Formats: sequence, structure tokens, C-alpha cells
Amino acid sequence: MSEKDPKKTTSAPKKQAQPAKAERPEVAAKPATKREKKREAAKKQREQKAEQVKKRLHKVSPARWIVLLIMLAITVLSYVFYEPLFSTDPNVSWFLDPNSIDPTDPDSVATPNTGSLFLDDVIMLVPTVIKCIQSVTIILVIVTILSLIVRKAFGITQRGLTISSLACNLINWLTAVILIIVILSAFGVDTTALITGAGVVTLIIGLGMQSLIADIVAGLFIVFENEFNVGDWVTVGDFRGEVISIGIRTTKLKAVGNVKIINNSDLRGVINHDTDTSVAKTLIDVEYGAKLPEVEKIIKKHVGKLKVEHATDAVSYDGVASLGASGVTLQFTCQCKEADIFAAGRELNFAVKNMFDENGIDIPFPQIVVHK
Repeated sequence: MSEKDPKKTTSAPKKQAQPAKAERPEVAAKPATKREKKREAAKKQREQKAEQVKKRLHKVSPARWIVLLIMLAITVLSYVFYEPLFSTDPNVSWFLDPNSIDPTDPDSVATPNTGSLFLDDVIMLVPTVIKCIQSVTIILVIVTILSLIVRKAFGITQRGLTISSLACNLINWLTAVILIIVILSAFGVDTTALITGAGVVTLIIGLGMQSLIADIVAGLFIVFENEFNVGDWVTVGDFRGEVISIGIRTTKLKAVGNVKIINNSDLRGVINHDTDTSVAKTLIDVEYGAKLPEVEKIIKKHVGKLKVEHATDAVSYDGVASLGASGVTLQFTCQCKEADIFAAGRELNFAVKNMFDENGIDIPFPQIVVHK
């Protein structure tokens, strides 16, 4: 036992000498600077806004799903009962009466034979209408799946949401054209001649619809140059609102329950407020008789305690903004989302006024000096 003890005592110091990492003092994390906080707040704001817009764009109305399910049911049933619905054999068809065929006339065809020519014509249209429903249902199912894929593929960022919105708009327009051609073809219209004629007519109309073409081209440039995206707050002329849609021809802005629709080619001098966080500002006067160093000392002591619910950062005192007619104007600001700039401004006014009242800082009334 005594021979083994020295080995134990010699191995113990080796174990104590190795854990250098545990004894190394931890480096304190550097506090985030004001600029880093600002960037983080802006990033968080963009992510929240993108998520809200994404939910809105991905929302499909229940009415559309109900109509689509009814049409799917009709289409499935029409394929199950294909022979009774579409057969020209009166012994198989549900709509044709075998007794309506004239055996003496080789060109005679079976009819519903209801006794009314109008009802006969309506019943004869039923197979054609069902074929139209089949074609429309298949096209709508493909378009719905395609729209969901586009929205899922691009709907990650705000820019992706904007591109998916425009792509879905294009898909809807193309779907409308295809449906018209399919329905006319089902009713026996020669669509080949119609498409050829439509090409000539489109060329003629295009020459007289240059504004429409300008709107489409402007819309494409807006999206691909990333001037603004769906969910951004912008000002166009004297209207400020949130971009809720960028279409092929028009862009829609929403503010205070109002929606303004603007042609894409008329979007000039657009101010995008979402490139960075916005600033809510309050200007408040103090008397000329007040000593500014003492006033600023009180402000700096209490300004960090001001609570503004919609602010993304602490309230800051910026100093003397101007020398007014009745007092010295001081400026207070806070960072906020563009959508909350007016609410944050009202809250900032309230907080600053309360701070002045609690600390005996007087706000001057307008004064007029009259000389004799």
C-alpha cells in the first residue's frame, strides 16, 4: 500500500495542471451598440411583417374550396356514369327516348321527346354543360395546385411574397383566357379560327392600348428591381399606406380603412418607409427664462424611464431643435415601426408632457410683446 501511495500523489498534480480552460476567465460579452439594436429591431420588424403578409396571401377563401369540391364531385360522377350521360344510343342514354326515332327517316336522331321543344333543347345541352364542368374543374384544380406551389416556393421573404403575388395574378389571367377557349370549344365554336383572329385583333388593340402595356411593364420593373414589396409602407403623392397588392396593371395601398388603386405606370416619386425603422418625433418648448443646463440635467435623468408602448427602442433626447417666438424648442425621438409611427408619436407627447409636469418644467404660452 505504501508503494502505491507515491504513484497516487504524483498523478494528482497532473490532473490539477490540465484544467487550464476552467481557470481561464470568461470574456464578458460586449453590450450591443445602438446601431446593432436598430438593425435587430428592423430585422425583427421585417420578419413579422413578412409573416403577416404570408398568412394573408396563403389564405384561400372557403367559398372557393366549396365550389371546387362540388365541381370535383360532379366531375367524378360524370366519369362514373359516362355511358348514360354521353352515349348517343337511346337504349343506354338517360336523356334520349328510343320512341322518338322515325323508322321511315334514315336521318332521324333520338331526342328527349318531352313534348316541348324548349325542354328538349335544354336537356340536349346537359351533356355539353357537364363536359364544360369537367374541363373547368381539371383546369381549376391544376391552377390551384400551381398557385399553392408558387406561394410555397417564393413565400419566405417579403420579396418572395411580392413575386408570388404577381405570378398568381398572371396565372389567374391566363386561366381566364384558357377557360373561355375551352368553354367555347365545348359548344362547338371553331377556336382555331378564333385564336388566329384574336392575334390580329390583339395587335390592333395593342396599338391603341399603350397605357395598359405601360402598366404591365412598370409592374414587372417594380417587382424585379425590388423598389417596394407587399407589406411595405409607402407614400405616393399625398397618400401614405401599406402595399397590399402588386398586380399586373395596378398596385393597391391601404390606410385607415381606405384602399387606393394606382396604375403601375403612375407610380412616380414613391417614398418607401420600410427600408429602415421609422422615427417618431416630439417638439416641446420651455421658457426662455429657464436655465437650459438644469432643464437638460432633469431630462437626462428621467428620459430613460419614459414608456412608449409602440417604440422599439428607448426614448432619446436630441437637444435644442430651434429658438421659437415664445420658447426654446427641445426635440425627443424614439424608434418605431412605420405602421405605428402616429401611435408612437401620441404616446411620446403624453410621456414628455407628464415628465415636464412632474419635474416643474413650465411650457410657455404664446407671447406678444407690444412696444409703445
